[in-house]
Amino acid sequence: MLLTAFLVVFVLPLILSAGLHFTGDYDRDWRNADRSSTGLLKPAAENPAAVIRIFAARTVRWRGIFASHCWIVIKAPGAADYTRYDYTAWGEPIRVNGFAADGRWFGRDPELIYALDGEAAARLIPRIQAAITNYAFSKQGDYRAWPGPNSNTFVAAILDKVPEIDVTLPNVAIGKDYPYDGRWLRATPSGTGFRLSLGGYGGLTLGLREGLEINVLGAVFGLDWRRPAVELPGLGRFGMQG
Repeated sequence: MLLTAFLVVFVLPLILSAGLHFTGDYDRDWRNADRSSTGLLKPAAENPAAVIRIFAARTVRWRGIFASHCWIVIKAPGAADYTRYDYTAWGEPIRVNGFAADGRWFGRDPELIYALDGEAAARLIPRIQAAITNYAFSKQGDYRAWPGPNSNTFVAAILDKVPEIDVTLPNVAIGKDYPYDGRWLRATPSGTGFRLSLGGYGGLTLGLREGLEINVLGAVFGLDWRRPAVELPGLGRFGMQG
């Protein structure tokens, strides 16, 4: 019974995701893939208000079967440009404005995960910047694609420091559960539950805001009861949008 459930909940969705990945209509030549703006953000000069955005897009090559890459974009009130923060495997791990703020991730269109504007965003931006400045894994060689710390670990760490950002990263954001602060058991950012992480290789999250997530070697099955949905490994979210 348990084996059947594991095959249905974890293995079958990954097989289906692999089929969709290799038959999908996107540029597989990542070296020359499109990284231009998608138009999800209007020009900064046209929006004097403060802005916070979190984006996610499927990762490069075969890793896109089961994983996404998340990044954060901010703009202080009156700033002339957006500032984009990624955590990457090359160069300095925390990459600032290495890509268009709302750009495609090596040919894959991003999904908007979170948006906040105006005074509420302005109050949170200094805390976001402080969390980025104090992020523990900021040296060359710190990045690890799996189980972490990776791009999703970086964004998850910022969200932990700014729990007013009412969002959870997609279940395909592999690495978001990596214990970046060395704590394997901790409260969820909302303070309504707990997160157990076995070094990023497995774990369990349970919270009123975060729902239920079961992590097996990075593949995450989730249930969201605030905005009813099921999240399947590789395939992502089915139900109300978060």
